[in-house]
Amino acid sequence: MTQDQAADASTTPMVTVTDLRRSFGTGDRAVHALRGVSFTIGRGELTALKGRSGSGKTTLLNLVGGLDTATGGSIALDGTDLAGLDEDGRLALRRERIGFVFQSFGLIPMLTAAENVGVPMRLRKVAPAEREERAHTLLALVGLADHANQRPGELSGGQQQRVAIARALANEPALIIADEPTGQLDSETGRSIMELLRAVVRSEGVTVLVATHDPTLMGLADRVIELRDGRIVEEEPAERAA
Repeated sequence: MTQDQAADASTTPMVTVTDLRRSFGTGDRAVHALRGVSFTIGRGELTALKGRSGSGKTTLLNLVGGLDTATGGSIALDGTDLAGLDEDGRLALRRERIGFVFQSFGLIPMLTAAENVGVPMRLRKVAPAEREERAHTLLALVGLADHANQRPGELSGGQQQRVAIARALANEPALIIADEPTGQLDSETGRSIMELLRAVVRSEGVTVLVATHDPTLMGLADRVIELRDGRIVEEEPAERAA
């Protein structure tokens, strides 16, 4: 990569969403989940997405994450137009460029914390020694170095979500998508998870798009985007919580 190409890459937004639309069904019974949504997310930015249930948040996250396809408009991730990818291309994008964190943690019960973190690397056929080393490095990053050999059932909810964040980082993604990652946690634990995501943005240089209902947690974001009935009604810098 030349210096000019590197400079262009560094200034290209990580996520560019333009006039995005998603409808389910046809005719009079069609449900319009997204109605012309447009925004950009810069590299290394933590963006919070808020809105009531049914506002289109999860639909938007699924589209940006390549889990669904739009009815209209476009999404570019790190300069790549998702509409130009076939199913194999979207699968490769999700595996190599995106990390996912879900409300329900999504850990495999019979695997240890380290083995759960290693699952995405297994899919990429990373050598066992390298996989084990990175899994332990990531568990240390999220404060669970001493829990590598414990299974999910032996961990608290907050610890399980920390394992899920470590797993999301396994393949060094450019973007982490988190859908209500604190929804099953108490407020104090939820705040610690959001502070961890904030720290990950700084230390790993990753971009994060997180959906949340908690106004306290939104205060840790760089920017808040509000959705209502499938449209953006407000977009502003967050007031950073102390």
